[in-house]
Amino acid sequence: MPNAPSQPADGDFGDYHGENLTIRTLMAVFLAIASYNAFELFILVFSSFSQYRGLYFWSLLLSVVLGVIPYAVGYLLDSFYLAPTWLSLTLATIGLYVMVPGQSVVLYSRLHLIVRNPKVLNFVLWLIILDAIVLLVPTTILVFSTVYVPTKPIIDGYNVIERMELAWFCTQEFVLTSIYIFETVKLIKIWPEREQRRIKIMYELLTINFVIILLDIALLALEYLGYYSLQTTLKSMVYSIKLKLEFGVLGKLVSLVQTHCSQPVIWS
Repeated sequence: MPNAPSQPADGDFGDYHGENLTIRTLMAVFLAIASYNAFELFILVFSSFSQYRGLYFWSLLLSVVLGVIPYAVGYLLDSFYLAPTWLSLTLATIGLYVMVPGQSVVLYSRLHLIVRNPKVLNFVLWLIILDAIVLLVPTTILVFSTVYVPTKPIIDGYNVIERMELAWFCTQEFVLTSIYIFETVKLIKIWPEREQRRIKIMYELLTINFVIILLDIALLALEYLGYYSLQTTLKSMVYSIKLKLEFGVLGKLVSLVQTHCSQPVIWS
C-alpha cells in the first residue's frame, strides 16, 4: 500500500493507508466536518419545512441521508481499518451516487424560480441524468475491479475515469451556477423596486454560486496535483458545505419570488 497521498492505492478503493500523521489528521477532520454538517442539515430540514414533499425537500434530504453520510462513513471505515473493504466501498459508492447528482438536483429544484425558459430547464435536467448514468456506472465497475481484480490496466483505467468524472461533474456545476449567476444579475437589473431585502437575497445567491465554483476548483486542484486521498475525503466536506449554503439561500429565494408575485409563502 502506498505511503504517500499522491495516487490511488492498488487493491483498495483509493484512500490513504500510510502513516503520515498530518495526512491522516486532515482526512479525519474533513470527514468529521462533513458528518457534522450532514447531521445538522438533517435537523434543519425537518425543522424548517412545514410540508415534507417536493423535489427541493427530497433532494436535500436524500443528499444528506443517503449521500454525504454514507460517503463519509465509508471512507472513514476504510481509512482507519474499521470495517471490511467491501462494506466501506459499498457505503462510499452509495453515497457518491446520491451526493454528487443530488447536490445538482437541489440547485435544479429551484432553478424554475428565476428561469422561465422550459428549454433551459429541460437541458439542465437531462444533463444531470445523463451525466450520472454515463459517469457513475463505469466508475463503479472500475473501482470495484481495482479492489478485487487489481491489474495494471484496470487501475490505470480507474485513474483516468475518476479524473474524468470529477472534472465533468465540476463542469456540470459550473454550467448550473453560471445560469444562476446570469439570471440573478438579470433580475437585479430589471426589478424596478430595489427593496433592500430583495437585493440582499439576490447578492447572497450570487455569492453562494461563486463559492460553489471555488470549492469545485479546490477539488480539481487537489486531484490534478496528485493529492488523491485528500481530494476524496475533502469531497464529502465540500458537498456538505454546498448543501448548507444552498439550503440557506434557496429557501429565501422561494419566499422572495412568491412575495414578488404577491402569493403566500409556502415551503415545498
